[in-house]
Amino acid sequence: MPRLYVFAEGQTEQTFANLVLRDHLASFGVYLQPAVLIAHARKKGKTHRGGGRRYQPLRKDVETFLRQEKSNDVFFTTMIDLYALYSDFPGQQEAAKLSHLPYERVKFLESAFHQDLGGDPRLIPHLQLHEFEACLYCKPEAFVGFYPGTTREVGEIRAIAEAYDSPELINDGQHTAPSKRIAQHFPDYLKAKSVVGPALAAQIGLSCIRERCPHFDLWLTRLETLV
Repeated sequence: MPRLYVFAEGQTEQTFANLVLRDHLASFGVYLQPAVLIAHARKKGKTHRGGGRRYQPLRKDVETFLRQEKSNDVFFTTMIDLYALYSDFPGQQEAAKLSHLPYERVKFLESAFHQDLGGDPRLIPHLQLHEFEACLYCKPEAFVGFYPGTTREVGEIRAIAEAYDSPELINDGQHTAPSKRIAQHFPDYLKAKSVVGPALAAQIGLSCIRERCPHFDLWLTRLETLV
């Protein structure tokens, strides 16, 4: 059975991987290791994980795992937001020319990341378009279960989702990224997103998310076929 490591940008992605992806991938014969929070610094010999603003700690972290796990049936992937991506991430300047083509831009950056880490075929880079919260727009009605009496707010989230061909295309502006818009209508979300976000995604379901989010669907399909 292939083993898979997920490098998660934050606790929201980490919980989503452990709560939702693990059982799903197990049904395809892929064993998901407990998701690893990405490194953001190393001080006094200790690795600090979660968040961060620099690419190099992440790069060194993934390189270490690649060296330690040499088996051909061990794979690695990432859940990193395209929104507020590290300024020193490989390919950033070239990718800026594709800002009007989000799907081409994210593929270019994933390829640059892969090449920067030596092109190891066991590494499956994944950048989230534009961040994890995009998937929560796939079924806005799910918010009611966590925030009762918010019919108006749910309608406003639905209106945002319907304005785009896919929730993945909701832009990555400082005040208009998916999570920022959710917080405008559900102010408590950001404080509890590491719990509420994955639980909402689980309630929405992978089938619904895949139908609305083609980049996510391609990534998950790749993981399902590791066997």
